[in-house]
Amino acid sequence: MFQGSIPALVTPFRDEALDEAAYRAFVDWQIAEGSHGLVPAGTTGESATLTDSEHRRVVEICVEASAGRVPVIAGCGSNDTAHAIALTRSAKEAGADAALHVPPYYNRPNQEGIYAHLAAIAEAVDIPIVLYNVPARTITDIAVETMARLAKIANVVAVKDATGNLARVTAQRLACGEDFIQLSGNDDMALGFIAMGGKGTISVTANIAPRLCADFENACLSGNWDEALRLQDKLYPLHAALFSDASPGPAKYALNRLRPDFPADLRLPMTPPSEASRRAIDAALAHAGLT
Repeated sequence: MFQGSIPALVTPFRDEALDEAAYRAFVDWQIAEGSHGLVPAGTTGESATLTDSEHRRVVEICVEASAGRVPVIAGCGSNDTAHAIALTRSAKEAGADAALHVPPYYNRPNQEGIYAHLAAIAEAVDIPIVLYNVPARTITDIAVETMARLAKIANVVAVKDATGNLARVTAQRLACGEDFIQLSGNDDMALGFIAMGGKGTISVTANIAPRLCADFENACLSGNWDEALRLQDKLYPLHAALFSDASPGPAKYALNRLRPDFPADLRLPMTPPSEASRRAIDAALAHAGLT
């Protein structure tokens, strides 16, 4: 269902407004370069500063531009269960193939509250649900035992795991079953993640290097580990540089360098990357053979 290189798409803004033409062209380029799926309106897409109408429009454009060529997993996370359900209904109406959901942030429920929140979403909207476990952003962590409970719900089908703990891949496979799809949320750990049973990566780097990331994922999934390691070494400096300042500032800077028609504008509170970050990105782009 979901595998390979799945970029968590940045959202282009121009003069504070969504640049629809740039976004359509970006989606088309991603697919032409081999991306296996797309995630609009996720964290990398600055979802926290999108209005509900903008959120729906971002998903609609992604669905329209992709035209069924690859699956679209819409970011729909919220720490308000009712709002998360509303975003998920909107994404389904817009034609998304799945919805991506974090556990509640800021209000920090216990494991029972995390389960109840995510189960309520899955039961309210008949669409595949991809869990997104990213404790560095949410503070809360979907425990393995909680994930196993959620995996018993028919439309909870996958997890984007950004815990940074590779041992979780095996623990979650044993707890949730081999049919439960595990996607890495960390580009730099994707090689080990897939070797341990993962099926792909929801990627920041694929915004910038979609062909290299797709080739890397294809090598991993086909068991061509020598080629995967070669591409990992080629991409690693870029994986690191894209988090040398607050994301997605570095990603937008890098993308604008490669595609000057794509605006690097950010919405506050996000600001452009520092000079040191820009230097790291420039070096990483050259290392990857992109400039």
